[in-house]
Amino acid sequence: MSARVIDSEAAPQFPTILSQGRRVGNLLFISGQVSMKAGSREVYGNDIREQVKQTLENVRAVCEAAGTSMANVVKTTIFLTDMRHYAAMNEVYKQYFKPPMPTRSCVAVAALALPALMCEVEAVAEIPS
Repeated sequence: MSARVIDSEAAPQFPTILSQGRRVGNLLFISGQVSMKAGSREVYGNDIREQVKQTLENVRAVCEAAGTSMANVVKTTIFLTDMRHYAAMNEVYKQYFKPPMPTRSCVAVAALALPALMCEVEAVAEIPS
């Protein structure tokens, strides 16, 4: 079974260092997405809610490029630079995922790739037949 690269012009592009997503069989593995808009290298959002929203919009864009949706996300991993943002992150997260909720891990990290980033989300989604 070979893996196919999935890219969306609606999410930030980093073609020299990673694939936005890789499809293997009926699974989509989405690289960690951050709060940047397509075509920009600037962090979007000054608070955790804005950043989580943009990050999940990027996850959605990669899902859609692969022919799936947020409803088919089965696993997420969330990286927060401050666990005091946990409740606010969950407020936004619940707007993007409905029961049955994806399995999830949420971990605190010392820092992300850019100092202004507060969160990163990676995901695994099923692609319907």
